[in-house]
Amino acid sequence: MSTSPTISFIGAGNMASAIIGGMLDNGFKGADIWVSAPDDSHLQSIRNRFGVSVTTDNRYCAQQADMVILAVKPQVMADVCRDIAPVVQNTRPLMVSIAAGLEAGTLDEWLGGGLPLARVMPNTPSLVGKGAAGLFANDQVSDKQKKMVETVFNSIGSALWVDEESLLHAVTALSGSGPAYFFLMLEALEDAATEAGIAPETARQLAIQTMAGAAEMAGRSEHDPAQLKRNVMSPGGTTERAVHTFEDGGLRELVKKAYSAAFSRSEEMAKELAGKQ
Repeated sequence: MSTSPTISFIGAGNMASAIIGGMLDNGFKGADIWVSAPDDSHLQSIRNRFGVSVTTDNRYCAQQADMVILAVKPQVMADVCRDIAPVVQNTRPLMVSIAAGLEAGTLDEWLGGGLPLARVMPNTPSLVGKGAAGLFANDQVSDKQKKMVETVFNSIGSALWVDEESLLHAVTALSGSGPAYFFLMLEALEDAATEAGIAPETARQLAIQTMAGAAEMAGRSEHDPAQLKRNVMSPGGTTERAVHTFEDGGLRELVKKAYSAAFSRSEEMAKELAGKQ
């Protein structure tokens, strides 16, 4: 793939490793990937695992790339960006941040300004190739570069664009925080089934498979969730009674309230983070 883009990762944590693994499973080659991090022993483990090139020099890593994925913690992002700014201002790669809360304008300023830059909000199921990522690009990003971002992040799940950066807060409250909502439902179902006499491990396996099956059906079906729900609800049956109990208990309103709380906290954290840099 001599015509393939070279992609560099600044940062080598769990999410970077998940993305690299997904890329390699979907046609990318290790020879086209660079990774930098401060811990050389960790980098050697990454190199041995994936067959990628590694370095402890962020500037050198960035210099190799058509796309630079910033995969460091938000708290150190300013220092990292300012350090590599002279290099990327010269080479002009596509910059991609997977850090929550740091706005594109702030990142671009730290990088020296005027660069094509995309923000990606991946979620934890990306670690098992089932992620859901929200994408935003500034005006400098070309259609070809957008396709590059899509290709990389579709390799660990699904990646969808939003038109306005502010909508990434809504993505955070949905797919970013969302796995925990479903884990809470799993926990509650397991507890209820255990109290009814099912062995805890059996209850957990049944609950997990039920959730996975429902998600698979929703993804494949031409029907919306409301119709899928009705398809399970026989008149006067067990499901109908359970669903009515959820509805009467205010489940919809509680979900909206929880979603709004996550949305608001995402906005607050972005302001807090910007103020600390």
